[in-house]
Amino acid sequence: MEKIDYRDEGRFCSGHVACAGCAEAISMRVILNAVGEDTVGVIVPSCTAVILGGYPMSSTKTSFIHGTLESAGAFASGVKRALRAQGRDDTTVLCLAGDGGTYDIGLQSLSSAAERNEDILYICFDNEGYMNTGGQKSSSTPHKAATGSTPLGKPTRKKNMIEILAAHRIPYIATTSPSHLSDMAAKVKKAKSIRGTKVIFVLIPCLPGWGVAENAAVKTARLGVEAGVFPLIEVEGGVKYSLTVDQKTRRIDDYLGEQKRYNHLSDEDRRELQEEVDDTWARLLARAEAGE
Repeated sequence: MEKIDYRDEGRFCSGHVACAGCAEAISMRVILNAVGEDTVGVIVPSCTAVILGGYPMSSTKTSFIHGTLESAGAFASGVKRALRAQGRDDTTVLCLAGDGGTYDIGLQSLSSAAERNEDILYICFDNEGYMNTGGQKSSSTPHKAATGSTPLGKPTRKKNMIEILAAHRIPYIATTSPSHLSDMAAKVKKAKSIRGTKVIFVLIPCLPGWGVAENAAVKTARLGVEAGVFPLIEVEGGVKYSLTVDQKTRRIDDYLGEQKRYNHLSDEDRRELQEEVDDTWARLLARAEAGE
């Protein structure tokens, strides 16, 4: 059993309105603790914005600016430049967005910020759908997963944002999971120490959207890591790949079985998804072993 090396600094407060058992609240606590006090945050419409609360209420001691869904990267860029003009170049600008505001509606402003290599730390809480508006599919929704707008299963694969951002050659990209909190804190602290655009993706099993039990969010996230569905990786400079967890110890059935969004799958569907995961894992492993 992994010991979690963590001491809370009180940046995230009780009394928030996340769903009972939501892994995003756990992740926010660790992330806000890791970035520290000298931080200004940007938040866009998402579950995260609801959890943090609307003005003048807030569930965090960190100052946040609420932006528009399509403009997370632009808002964060502007805040960083304003701080720099004030002589506060060391203040961390933390941007929190969901997959809708990252993979879809906000991709243009994030890509522009990455192209300019703006000095921001961008966190995507990836619950693989528009879970705050009824559970519709996003381009982050995995292949064959049922959603409010794809009740028979999504016919296309999940957009590969890691490789899209790697093509921008930004300094740092990583994936993290609420099942590996020490890894999450370490990656956030590492990203904070790097100048330029840093993007971290956090897997957030959505309890109602995925059909996961209230006490099973962290378990589901761990199964996703162990099955290789959500590999924990780092990409530095867009070319150097490394795997935080370098072994795939489960088949995907354990992961799929925790979620109602995959109840409709046939045995052939499951075999196809397993082949997709195996292929992606093999390519990641080869890149990590090659150091590129």
